[in-house]
Order: sequence, then C-alpha cells, then structure tokens
Amino acid sequence: MKNKITRLFNIDLINPEILKKYKLKLPKIKKGEKLIKGTDKFKNKIIIITGASSGIGEACAFEFARQGAKVVLAARTESNLKKVETEIIKLGGEAYSIKTDVRKIDDCKNLIDKTIKKYKKFDILINNAGISMRATFEDLDLSVIKELMDTNFYGAVYCTKFALPYLLKQKGTVIGISSITGLTPLPGRTGYAASKHAMDGFLNTLRLENYRKGLNVLVVHPGFTNSNIRNTALNKNGIAQGETPREEEKMMSSERVAQIIAKAVHKRERDLILTSQGKLAVWLHRNFPGITDRIILNEMAKEPDSPF
Repeated sequence: MKNKITRLFNIDLINPEILKKYKLKLPKIKKGEKLIKGTDKFKNKIIIITGASSGIGEACAFEFARQGAKVVLAARTESNLKKVETEIIKLGGEAYSIKTDVRKIDDCKNLIDKTIKKYKKFDILINNAGISMRATFEDLDLSVIKELMDTNFYGAVYCTKFALPYLLKQKGTVIGISSITGLTPLPGRTGYAASKHAMDGFLNTLRLENYRKGLNVLVVHPGFTNSNIRNTALNKNGIAQGETPREEEKMMSSERVAQIIAKAVHKRERDLILTSQGKLAVWLHRNFPGITDRIILNEMAKEPDSPF
C-alpha cells in the first residue's frame, strides 16, 4: 500500500510508525469494482438525469436504460439531448427528453411537472448537471463563480426541491454527482470546489432531515473522469477554454463511473469515492492536510500554462 501511494503521488510520505502512533488505517483500494449482473435491476423505474447530453450524465442514461429504467433526460442543449434520446430508443430502451436549464427555477419545476404528467411518478433523481473552471480567484471575473454556483449547486437545490415530495412518496433516491473536489481543495478551481462542497453539505443534511422517511441520498465523488467537462470549463473571463489541460485517456471512463453508480443505487449506498487516486487523496487530506495540500499543488502545477 505504501508503494501504491508513492506511485500515485510521486512522494514517499507514509511512515508506518506514524500510522501506528495515531491509530490510522490506510483506505482499502480495490483493483476493480464488481458491477451489476443482468440487465433488469431497474426495470420500470423512472429516473430523471440532469446534464444528460454528455459525460457522466449521458453514460448514466445509457446504463440505467440498459438496466430497464425509463430515463428522463434533461440538459440545456436540445440537439445533443435528442441525439441521446434517439440512440437509447434505437437500442430498445425508453427515454424522454426535456430541455432544461437548471439555473432557472421554472425550468426545474417544469422538468418535474412534465415527468409526473407522463409517468405519474418517478423513483430516482440524478443531479448531474455541472460545469467547471480553470483560473485563479485573483484573476477571474466574479461572474464565473456565480455561473458555477448557479449550475452546480443551485441547479441541484431547485430540482431536488420540486422532486422531493414525489421521491418521499416512492421512498426513492436523490443522487448528487459531486467530485473529489467536494472533499479536498483544488487550486485553480475555487468556484468548482465551492459549488461541490456546497452540494455535499446540502445533500448530507437532506439525508439526515429525511432519515426516518425512507429517502436514500447518495453523494458521488468521481476523481478525474474522461469527459468533456474540462473542454467546457470556463476561463477567467467566463469563456469555455476549449481544450483539456490533462491526459483524458488515462482517466476513468464516464461509462465505468455510470456502472459503479448503478451498483451503488441498487444497493442504496450513501457515499461513493471513485478512483484509487481519489480515495487516497481524500484519506491523505483527512489525516495529513498540510502534506496533501503540497501534493495537490505540485500535481496541478504540472498542467500546461499552470499559474502555479
């Protein structure tokens, strides 16, 4: 395990005597997650997915449809949304798309209302819609922070607010696609980190408020995932940067993330932390925050044109 930490972070920092002294245990890192067997674990379940036109949201749409669910797809870009809907139907699944801008309260209400009108109920809400950024707080325009909070945090709040009565009736599940950055800092992404920390706090408290009502709340913390989120990430002026600064091919795929999420939903789990590096980063930050801050900063300094 010590060698794995060294390999992942390029630093030899865990002294076994320190672990023993403070009664600390290294996190369990599995080589691979066992996935759901079969294709009908979510048969006749109605699942709403925001941000369903690309990335993890799109992958979840295909995975849950494959598992027999009827998926309601929500996103801002209607053309991309329709492509996902059409492809799912071609593969034999059932999908229903609703153009939705989660930054707008009325759009979020419309999403829930139209789902109820068509299906009379729904069982799962996946708050996935999100956007990232890449700029230091010193340099960025404040509109960038607002855009990220409106999309990543308030979008989840609005959709969950209107969905909650129906989910309580079904004893269903609310899911938030957060990030490792919801549990650790990430330089150059202040707005993203703030929005994901806010989502974590909101959903963890929502779980506690409804503890005796049968509502399941799952917070998912993906590590770096191969998706388009870095291509659409906003620069300091609020413009999409267009190119990713990281090696996407070395990351966990969106499809793999979706498969692991499906298993967690089926088991009604409450938390997911994904990728070996992500699990180690969270564990290290909880136990050795000062050291981990330097590791994270050094890692982000490797990005092209990094300000660090």
